Amino acid sequence: MASRRNPFDRLEELFDRLNRQFEEAPRTWETENGSRFAVAAGGTSLDLADHDDEFVVTVDVPGYEPDDLESRLSGDTLFLSGERGSETTDEREDYLRRERELESFSRQVTLPEPVDADGIEATVNNGVLTIRLPKLEPGGSSHAIDIE
Repeated sequence: MASRRNPFDRLEELFDRLNRQFEEAPRTWETENGSRFAVAAGGTSLDLADHDDEFVVTVDVPGYEPDDLESRLSGDTLFLSGERGSETTDEREDYLRRERELESFSRQVTLPEPVDADGIEATVNNGVLTIRLPKLEPGGSSHAIDIE
């Protein structure tokens, strides 16, 4: 008697192809769309530099206005986020096409040493957010701890 083919073999082949496509998709999106994909997906380039007396965080935020950005220090973690929207419409009242776009990102970075929260400065210039975080001086403000 001739062996019959399993009817589910074709389904398994289909699932294998889909799995390969999902594994390859992020690489394809990055090469086709470049950095736009990374920003839209919530990631943006961030650098943390140690300059003897301060840390300097530099973040690429092209197209974001200062009001679109938020930064917050909680303990030794710096939280950064941004959200902006844009709208393209045809000028006619009976438009046939209207496009809206919302982009956002959120990042956090743990600082290797304590910083002076009162001395932090943040500026945006030509699509680059720069945050200067002065380090706390060693030996500064200490207090005794009672041991019972």
